[in-house]
Amino acid sequence: MPVAGLVLAAGAGTRYGQPKAPVVLDGERMVDRAVRVLTEGGCDPVLVVLGAWVGHVDGADVVVNDAWPEGMGSSLRAGLQHLADTCPADAVLVTLVDLPGVTPLAVTRLVECPAALAVATYEGVRGHPVRLGRAHWAEAMAVAKGDEGARRLLGARDDVVLVEVGDVARGYDVDTPI
Repeated sequence: MPVAGLVLAAGAGTRYGQPKAPVVLDGERMVDRAVRVLTEGGCDPVLVVLGAWVGHVDGADVVVNDAWPEGMGSSLRAGLQHLADTCPADAVLVTLVDLPGVTPLAVTRLVECPAALAVATYEGVRGHPVRLGRAHWAEAMAVAKGDEGARRLLGARDDVVLVEVGDVARGYDVDTPI
């Protein structure tokens, strides 16, 4: 079964000084790069949740989260609900728009992981993308509050598989203009 991709890109980018989704980094908008990396890594379909900035995103379905000021949790809920209503995927890989070091190979490792719950790690440190099996979407939506997505769900379980990707990707985020 297909694994969907979900890019959380609704925030205002307060520390950055503007929404990050449309920011061009190395000749490509951050949102376009995130979609490309998920697609090249094997995710289909790819959904982007926008909010503070809204625009067209090639290669992805877009959901506008009007509740984006509530935090990332509202965007995760909006994205998972849309996928639950429209997509037959068995799992979704969730990533953030501001992670330019994530690569298609890192995504592929999580797409191919047979576990229902998996987290990319960078030299043992948990990061994104995270894999959520469909059976866990309702629970992830229930715990997603404020600026917290599925961290509480993934941190409370002992069946989460850690997938090391630090040899092929970097987990840093972009919080200030480069």
